[in-house]
Amino acid sequence: MERGRGRMLPLLAIHAASEFYRLERKPPVTAALLAANTLIYLRPRFLHSVLPSIDQVWFNPHLILRNRDLKRFFLSAFYHLGDSHLVYNMISLLWKGIQLETSMGSAEFASMVAALLTMSQGITLILAKSLLLFFDYEKAYYSQYAVGFSGVLFAMKVVLNSQSEDYTYVHGLVVPARYSAWAELILIQMFVPGVSFLGHLGGILAGILYMRLKGGYSGSDPLTVLFKGLAGALSWPVRLIRNFFGSQQRRISGRGTVGRNGADTGRTPSDVWRCQECTFDNSGWLSVCEMCGTNRSGNGNGFSSRQSLHHSRDLSLEEVRRRRIDRFGR
Repeated sequence: MERGRGRMLPLLAIHAASEFYRLERKPPVTAALLAANTLIYLRPRFLHSVLPSIDQVWFNPHLILRNRDLKRFFLSAFYHLGDSHLVYNMISLLWKGIQLETSMGSAEFASMVAALLTMSQGITLILAKSLLLFFDYEKAYYSQYAVGFSGVLFAMKVVLNSQSEDYTYVHGLVVPARYSAWAELILIQMFVPGVSFLGHLGGILAGILYMRLKGGYSGSDPLTVLFKGLAGALSWPVRLIRNFFGSQQRRISGRGTVGRNGADTGRTPSDVWRCQECTFDNSGWLSVCEMCGTNRSGNGNGFSSRQSLHHSRDLSLEEVRRRRIDRFGR
């Protein structure tokens, strides 16, 4: 690893650890993407001889088309120029990845990321070639060098906000959530020098194209089926061990499990409620937002199942004692 690298990474590590700690279910694909981008940037000794250098993976439309270089096409998204570049992108990935993977499942999320990566890079390549052919923009775009995960992040932002009717903040400006990616594209291009406008635009167009294709196709795409199969194969030993010890515990405990189940509370695991502060969709079991820590009380988007929970809290001590005797005395 080069000297001076990684000084901002403790901040990223602390932020990621705090976010994952608050989550009831940890999103493995998001964690793997964070780890992959960070390890490629740090280049530890055991990976240094395996990983290509950044000069070998720059996204350059001219070199990709001339040499048919798929290494540049795919790997350039996982390389970053500096600490601030990596940390900004990874915090954005953490925020978007947690929400998307929690809502759609790990297999579908992995399939979506693979599709968005391919489409965003492909659209950027087509745009650069088109500008060369029709407007002779060679130096500005066709011969430009770029790296980073931001194209995929712009695509994920489009997917995340595609159905939202709310408003959100983009660098201090209040804009409709579904147009926030466009606002961020313009603001970043205005105030951040050296960014890849074409790469970000390709990401936005990839997100729009993905939503159009997904809306016209009701079944599971082949990549999702593949990722689900791989996940099932890898988790089979864990499920076997868990089922074995679970059956042993049931035989020892005798009559069911202690505590309330979903039927007792009137709440199912599929219930969700949306935080009014950050619009994150939380599990119905939680009373505090996993993303920002806001209390659920006062949120109008919850399900009626909360009424049964409040009702149970209003029971007298004698009534609770009587119900416990009835339950465990069977």
